[in-house]
Amino acid sequence: MAGPGRDADESDGAVSSVSERSLFATSVPVIPAPDSLPRLDVSPWPPQGLATVPSPKIGPALRLRGHLRRLSPSGIRNSVVSAASLEIDRGVAFLLVPVFLACGVIFYFSLASEPDFSQPIAVVVLTALCAAASRSWRKTHLCFVVTLLCALGVLAAKVETWRAGTQMLGSEIPTRLTGRVVSLDRMANGRIRLTIDVISTARPTLRYMPARIRASAMKIPPEMTAGSKVTGYVRLLPPTGPVRPDGYDYSFDSYFAGIGASGFFLGTPKVIPPNGSPDGTPLAARLSSAVENARESIAVHVRSQVGGAEGEIAAALIVGVRAGIPEEINEAMRRTGIYHIISISGLHMALVAGTVMALLRGAFSLFPDFSSRRPVKKYAAAAALFSIAAYLIISGVVVAAERSFIMLAVMLIAVLFDRAALTMRNLAISAIAVIVVSPHEVVGPSFQMSFAATAALVGAYAGWSDYRAGRATAPPPRRSPLGFVTRKFLVAMGGLAMTSIIAGSATALFAIWHFQRVSPLSLFANLAIMPVVSLVVMPFGVLSALAMPFGADGPFLYVMGKGLSAMIVLSGWISERSPIDAVGLISMQSVLLATIALVIATMATTWLRLAALPFALAGLLTISDTRTPDVLISENARLVALPVGGGELAVNRARPNEFTIDNWKHALKAETIIMPETFAKTDIQFDITDPADLPPGAPFYCTAGLCLARHPSGAIVALADDRKTARPACAFADLIVIDDATAYYDPCRNPLVLVVTKRQLARMGSAAVFFDPQSATTRAKIRFAVEEPYRPWHVQRQFSREARGLPPYREAEKPKKAAAQ
Repeated sequence: MAGPGRDADESDGAVSSVSERSLFATSVPVIPAPDSLPRLDVSPWPPQGLATVPSPKIGPALRLRGHLRRLSPSGIRNSVVSAASLEIDRGVAFLLVPVFLACGVIFYFSLASEPDFSQPIAVVVLTALCAAASRSWRKTHLCFVVTLLCALGVLAAKVETWRAGTQMLGSEIPTRLTGRVVSLDRMANGRIRLTIDVISTARPTLRYMPARIRASAMKIPPEMTAGSKVTGYVRLLPPTGPVRPDGYDYSFDSYFAGIGASGFFLGTPKVIPPNGSPDGTPLAARLSSAVENARESIAVHVRSQVGGAEGEIAAALIVGVRAGIPEEINEAMRRTGIYHIISISGLHMALVAGTVMALLRGAFSLFPDFSSRRPVKKYAAAAALFSIAAYLIISGVVVAAERSFIMLAVMLIAVLFDRAALTMRNLAISAIAVIVVSPHEVVGPSFQMSFAATAALVGAYAGWSDYRAGRATAPPPRRSPLGFVTRKFLVAMGGLAMTSIIAGSATALFAIWHFQRVSPLSLFANLAIMPVVSLVVMPFGVLSALAMPFGADGPFLYVMGKGLSAMIVLSGWISERSPIDAVGLISMQSVLLATIALVIATMATTWLRLAALPFALAGLLTISDTRTPDVLISENARLVALPVGGGELAVNRARPNEFTIDNWKHALKAETIIMPETFAKTDIQFDITDPADLPPGAPFYCTAGLCLARHPSGAIVALADDRKTARPACAFADLIVIDDATAYYDPCRNPLVLVVTKRQLARMGSAAVFFDPQSATTRAKIRFAVEEPYRPWHVQRQFSREARGLPPYREAEKPKKAAAQ
């Protein structure tokens, strides 16, 4: 916020304030004054002897007529035009640039098929020419500019997709791999996750070898570091798709992260010692390895000093290494809504910059002669800029940290050049930078929640500042020291509560859409924990980082660890008392409408912000405008789940995949997992010849090769190991899932029976099935997670053995010639 100018009226009771957006209003031309002005008669008026004429009073009828005139269609139109012109003069057009760029990016990633390069380029050139030719017609020109920005967003996303070009593994296969370690993460379960640049493969040699893979190992040699050349036998798996339709697509994330496969080592990988000759490693790779080794060294030092889960969290806050945090602590922080503390973002960047600036300005204040002659504020800002840049690099570059760094960098650079740092414009600049560099982040939860929370906070506090600037306030009365401290504490807690409410409200629908969960006690948790983080954990973490090169970081890490212990205890206590956080699925329309409302509310400065209300109301009314699936099927056909009522979810496996089940529980609002009941083939209690006896909502009953369950609607679900086992279920089942990729055709040939094979799931991903409870003669509907034709991050699906109708790869099936090698 800019303060009053030097020539501003500073008399008692005067209030001088400058709105940050008014600084970007269209400048009004100043007409120069003439050289000579006519002399004005300044004698008092009215002249003596003349009676004063009272001003006419406006009666109720005239006042009502004025209100009706403003409410007429022409009056409303004039008011809207005037307010819109004022918004444009205040710079809202620039704030909308990242919004329209993001719309183009979202449009590209929602396309059913991959466009050619010529299509977005042609649209960009055409709209640019139309925008240039229509400059004389303002409204038409604005429409073409908006179209141009959307087209540029499509082109940016297309360029990034082409630039990524990740070659992804098509099918599961074991091979001997030789590569160079990019990074290693020590996980909470004791395993070590390695990211490796692949150099070669053998036994068998992969024809379509991925450039980079991620594999875990039970243990590694102690001399292994980032940059080490390693070899080992590894089982590689292709990137998985969404665990359910409309879920998070992990193959999409792997494609843009450059990860072509994942897997695990069958044994301990070995380090290949260097032979003394240059290995041809690029300079960028060597620099990246040096940074990773520095991160790992710092993380090991922090863990050794702090210890326990506190040491893992401290390492996450200082160098961004989060893999070692125990899952129960992660879950407690998610349930209480404080997981943003672990994710390095604006809070951490601001605290680092603020701590560095406060320390340097405090140190400069000890030398008044120097401080009075030098711009020490600029020196502190430059040091803070260098500090957050180093923090960004050493903590790993993620979208939230990128956004925060760009915003703070713009503000600090503005301080260096004596310019006003306008926060909403900083947010727009950082959003444009992230969209241009990494367009795929736009459709991810980190970008959406980060920018939504920041925009809401900036807009809310800017509106509050404008409101306070428009009203004169008397100086606060003198208070006792206790009263002064109490007031400051209440103001700080009130600000923290409002920050939590505003940010939580802005990100609630995005969190529900991506994770199907909310944090009911997030306000209480943030009020209890954020003071500890802001006053103890992060400041002492910054001090420990500054003192670490001198070996004097022990006391600071000790205090930081105690603060983290308090944070863990508080989050665990609140998590145990938090109600269920699973809220199920919501409609995409509600998220889009809420996003439009958020954009209008945060960027508008006039009464036009009221236009956000109908969009917000429509978003709330359409939250439940979606149907919950009756059955969910995993993409490998091994796991099937259906809700049986009462918050229970029946599954067909006694040991289901934990990650998939957790996702399904949140999506289907289930609390309890009902395991299957297994019977011997000769058990008289299990008789598939009379499936009508299964009660509605019954769990899975399994015998050799076949599992049966009954949905509360009455539909019967069958899961068979092969086509032969599935054939008897054709007489009574409404849905049959065949866990056999060689089942090419429908064994039932009944149009009322929905048959889903492993080959279909391999090609089109996980599936959601919907029964029609109103009609028993209607076939169930199915929706797959992946559609054909494939986008670049799904092309590998068609090359898997299951997608080609082949049985799983086994060691005994390897050719003898390959085995001999």
